[in-house]
Amino acid sequence: MTEITRDVVIVGAGAAGLTAANELKRAGLSVAVLEARDRVGGRLWTDTIDGAMLEIGGQWISPDQTALIETVDELGLDTFSRYREGDSVYVGPDGAARRFTGEMFPVGPETENAIAEITERLDAMVAEIDPDRPWAHEKAAEWDAVSWDAWLRAQTDDDEAVRNLAFATGSAMLTKPTYAISLLESLLMAASAGSYSNLVDADFILDKRVVGGLQQVPLLLAERLGADVFLNQAVRAVEWGPSTSSGASGVTVTTDGMTVRARRVILALAPVLYPRISFVPALPRLQHQMHQHLSMGFVIKVHAVYETPFWRDKGLSGTAFSPYELSHEAYDNTNHGDERGTLVGFVSDLNADGVFELSADERKARILESLSHYYGDEAKSPVVYYESDWGSEEWTRGAYAASFDLGGLSRYGAHLREAVGPIHFACSDLAGLGYQHVDGAIRMGRLVASQILEGVHV
Repeated sequence: MTEITRDVVIVGAGAAGLTAANELKRAGLSVAVLEARDRVGGRLWTDTIDGAMLEIGGQWISPDQTALIETVDELGLDTFSRYREGDSVYVGPDGAARRFTGEMFPVGPETENAIAEITERLDAMVAEIDPDRPWAHEKAAEWDAVSWDAWLRAQTDDDEAVRNLAFATGSAMLTKPTYAISLLESLLMAASAGSYSNLVDADFILDKRVVGGLQQVPLLLAERLGADVFLNQAVRAVEWGPSTSSGASGVTVTTDGMTVRARRVILALAPVLYPRISFVPALPRLQHQMHQHLSMGFVIKVHAVYETPFWRDKGLSGTAFSPYELSHEAYDNTNHGDERGTLVGFVSDLNADGVFELSADERKARILESLSHYYGDEAKSPVVYYESDWGSEEWTRGAYAASFDLGGLSRYGAHLREAVGPIHFACSDLAGLGYQHVDGAIRMGRLVASQILEGVHV
C-alpha cells in the first residue's frame, strides 16, 4: 500500500478535478488526483473505433461557454465550426420529412404561433432566474412542484407545439421524460445557456469543436500535473475530521492501492457516485437526503460514419429534428479534414429504455432506420457504427448529468456546493452557468479551488 501526503487530494480526473488541481498547484499547494478509470477525462472521451475518431462523450463549444473557451485558448487548441450549410430536416407527426432553414420548424401557422409565444414567455421567465441560485426566485417552489410537461400543456392544447418545446430541455438536455422534470429544472437548463432561445438554437449551442477532440482539454491539464495524477485508483473510503476555528482539518482517502493524507479533499465526480464511497464519519443527514433526490438522465449517442458526407450532395446541413422519431435529433459530426462523413444522432429517456430491450443488431437497425427518415436510405449503411452508452459506464452511470426530481431543486439546491468540513464538491452537475457542460465543470473547479485558497488555511 502506497502512502503519500498532500495539501489537497482530488477524486476524479475530469475537467472539474483537473482544473481545480492545476489552480491549487499553481498557487503552491501540493495535490494528488485519484482517478478510478484507466484514463483521464471523465465524460470527455475521444477514441478511435474501427479506424474512425469518435467523440464518445462531450464535444461542442457554444459562444456563452467562456470558461471553456478561455481554457481551450490557453491550452493552444484549435477549433472548427460544425458544418451547417444547406437545409435542415424536420419530421412531423405525419412522418413526412420537410426541409427548412432558420430556427423555426416547418409546422402549421397555429403551431408556429404557439411555439413563438411560449418561447417569448419562457425567455422572460429565464431572464428572472439566476442560474447559480435558481432556488432563490420567489416562485422557485411553485415552479419546482409542476412538471415541465404539465406546465407546457397548461399553456397550449397544441400537442405538436408542446412536443417541440419540451424536447429542448427534456430529451435533448436533461434526457429524462418531461413528466419527470420540473419547470424550475427546465428554466435552470435554459438559464445556464443564457436564454431558452439560445438553448433551442442549434447553431448557438452546438457551435464549434476542438480539432483532434475535446478530451485534449483534460489530457493537457493532466500533463501539467505529471506524476500527481494516479489512474486506476477507485476511492473506497474518505475518513475526515471537522474544521476547527483555525481552519485545521484533515482527511485520509484510501483506494485499493493507495492511502492519501491531506488537509482537504475535492470530490470531482458525479453526485450519483458519492454512495460508492464509505465516509467515516458518515456525511450529514441533509447530504444523504439530497443525494437520494438526484439522478442521471439516459441517452445513447449514436455515431454513424460513411464513405462520404452524402447528405451534403443533397443540399442538407445534416441538422435534423423530430419529437416523433426514435432519434430525436442528429447532426453532421464530420471530423476536421476528414473525407468521410459522420452523423451523430441521439436516442434518449423512454426511447433509450425501449431499444435496450432489443438485441444489438435489432437496435442498430431501428436507429439507422430512424436516421434514414431524415437523410434517405444511404443512412442505413455506415462503414462504422458505434453507440455511446454512458448508462452502463461504471464510473458515470448515465448522461449527461444529474438533475433533481420534482421539488428537489428548490428544496436542496442551495446545499449542492456547500463544503462539509474538509470535503468539497465540484463537477458540472453542480454548476449554474455551464450546467451539464465542460464549461460548468471548469467553473466548478475554479470555484472550489478559490474557496480553498481564499477561505481555508491549508
